[in-house]
Amino acid sequence: MTKAANNAISITDCLHRITEHWAPKRIATVNDYDVRVVKILGEFVWHAHPETDELFLVVDGRLTIQLRDGDVTLGPGELYVVPRGVEHCPIADEETSMVLFEPTETQNTGDAGGPRTREAEPLGPGRR
Repeated sequence: MTKAANNAISITDCLHRITEHWAPKRIATVNDYDVRVVKILGEFVWHAHPETDELFLVVDGRLTIQLRDGDVTLGPGELYVVPRGVEHCPIADEETSMVLFEPTETQNTGDAGGPRTREAEPLGPGRR
């Protein structure tokens, strides 16, 4: 049995350390899922995740998740789960801070790939 660390993770502190948009950082792992934080600004790429749902939780700012059949707009403290296989495109007209929850192997650009694909690097010491 592994001993648990006695250190709480401050999402706010983690987000303050992020300086680049669209570059998710892993702050914790829950079984085979990452808890990631990210700051975004502008429009991302249209993509889908054929094998998994994707949870978006807005911490600060406003997020619009463009969907082919209508947009979903979120403010602070609101979340939305994009179902697996649903094409979507996040967009933020102002800098927006979010928490994402998705399987560890999930690429941020899903099936679209391309130059905006980023690995979710760990943020801070002791993170897996």
